[in-house]
Amino acid sequence: MLENLITKQLNADAQESAGSVTQDEATTATTNVPVQNPPVEILTAHDDFDWSIDKRNVTSYNKEEKENYDKVYDKTFVQINDGEMIQGTVVGLTKTDVVLNIGFKSDGLVSLNEFRDIPNLKIGDEVEVLVVEKEDREGHLNLSRKQARITRAWERIVEVHKTGEIITGTVTSKTKGGLIVDVFGMETFLPGSQIDVKPVTDYDQFVGKTMEFKVVKINETIKNAVVSHKALIESDIEAQRAEIMSKLEKGQVLEGTVKNITDFGAFMDLGGLDGLLYITDISWGRISHPSEVLKLDQKINVVVLDFDDEKKRISLGLKQLTPHPWDVLPETLAEGNILKGKVVNIEDYGAFLEILPGVEGLVHVSEITWANTPINAKEFFKLGDEHEAKIVTLDKANRKMSLSIKQLSPDPWNEIETRFPVGSRHTGLVKNITNYGVFVELVSGIGGMIHISDLSWLKRFNHPGDYTKVGQNIDIIILGIDKENRKLQLGHKQLEEDPWNTLQDTFAIGTIHEGTVSRRDDKGAIVQLPYGLEGFAPNRHLSKEDGKTIAADETASFMVIEFDRNEKRIVLSHTKVWEQTQVDEKDAAKKEARAEAEKTRKAVKNVQSKVEKATLGDLGVLADLKKKMESGENTDETTPGGE
Repeated sequence: MLENLITKQLNADAQESAGSVTQDEATTATTNVPVQNPPVEILTAHDDFDWSIDKRNVTSYNKEEKENYDKVYDKTFVQINDGEMIQGTVVGLTKTDVVLNIGFKSDGLVSLNEFRDIPNLKIGDEVEVLVVEKEDREGHLNLSRKQARITRAWERIVEVHKTGEIITGTVTSKTKGGLIVDVFGMETFLPGSQIDVKPVTDYDQFVGKTMEFKVVKINETIKNAVVSHKALIESDIEAQRAEIMSKLEKGQVLEGTVKNITDFGAFMDLGGLDGLLYITDISWGRISHPSEVLKLDQKINVVVLDFDDEKKRISLGLKQLTPHPWDVLPETLAEGNILKGKVVNIEDYGAFLEILPGVEGLVHVSEITWANTPINAKEFFKLGDEHEAKIVTLDKANRKMSLSIKQLSPDPWNEIETRFPVGSRHTGLVKNITNYGVFVELVSGIGGMIHISDLSWLKRFNHPGDYTKVGQNIDIIILGIDKENRKLQLGHKQLEEDPWNTLQDTFAIGTIHEGTVSRRDDKGAIVQLPYGLEGFAPNRHLSKEDGKTIAADETASFMVIEFDRNEKRIVLSHTKVWEQTQVDEKDAAKKEARAEAEKTRKAVKNVQSKVEKATLGDLGVLADLKKKMESGENTDETTPGGE
């Protein structure tokens, strides 16, 4: 066949030579044609040449042979483009490179490092490579198996992302926020939040492991992919959930593991499905936090109380696995028995004592003490404290029990007249203070009230707290006994005689006393007087002689203008003090003038009786005396208030 091709080529060359001569001759002949003659059609060389006929050798090819030869010839030319994926054959191996034949005019070299995944690579093996550049600056064919693998890997990753297929990858290294996973020879990112359904803190434990993943996100622009192992776990869990939910029944007992503990309950892992165990369903007794009974990773049996297929919620119970304590009460719990209980709840109306887990009794505030004085349950009881109490009523049907603390001791009011007769004096403890009085406890269960008006004879208080404080001791006297209502009327000021009976003469109307203004208001001033008394001075009686008004904390003289022993009231005036002084001064001046006039009259009369005859000198003296007397009489007549 090769000889035929050579013969055919030689014949073609000979024909070309002959054709060239004929062409020259034709050209020469054409130039000799006259111009004015009409154009003649000129035949160029080879126009009638039959390329299928060998003129030197009569040999020729039929149509089929020609087609076969054309195919053989076409195969000798390979058309490749940059970026094209192509199969190559290993034709040589060196210490650093692999020689590949892709049917191009030259072979390509690929670094041996790109074949590390094929340890037994040998001559004759076929591998897929990517044409990076057909001919670089040095005329070499540039191929890359690594880029070919990445391209194919990306195509597969895009495909599995669409189909949701599960793939296998190897964790190669740790990076910020997650792990690097080799998938199909391409690096992908596994975020830390997508490693497991539980939080993972140690990423190093996964490096080097081969795991299954699901492609959850791709970026076509930068050819980046995000994979998830958590998605597979969640898929498995979802399948398990569906299976468990399909078999769930109310009252069914399941084994679960405490997965998480919160203030309101605990989440249980039922083998792929979570259920919630509320704090109220953990124990028949009261607990403040689930951690008092449960621990993390603890395995316990629970009962299904309720479930919702759509919301996939399951309510669980633990206490329901045991009978209700009220249904199995011991015989020792009966009315009239004395028992101990722990305070588990305190309300304004009383406190609940836990006798047994799930069995509670109420101590009403009226059953705390025999006293009829108000008592605050939150001050008497403390959570967690233990108290002895007597069972007053027991209702098993309604699961109610009433308890009493005061009935542990006899009723002290049965002998109240003997222990605390009217008029007897005692010392008590201030337990409570209100706007209208002070509540005093004499002994446990017995107390009474001192009205605000019975605290002091002399002082008036806006509030009893101005006189005494809670927790202080105070001396009292029994004023009255109300046995039916369990009340004592107490007094404090009655321990002393009423000082108002003896002060009536001391603070008689018109008497003047020194006092200090303790406070002022729109109506007047409260004045502190001697002996602890207080008086009231109206505003119009606070004016001073210079026109100013007495201020708070100022000390001055006050005149008593009203004294009411029954109402315990003293009305004072400072203005009257200086006004009375002015009147007294005028009266003193009148009296002095009258006395002087009387003295002069007596002198004149005495002189007249001794002198028988008047002389000119005597007349002069008498004239002076007369003028002096007349002057004195006129003064008496013109003085205001004169008689």
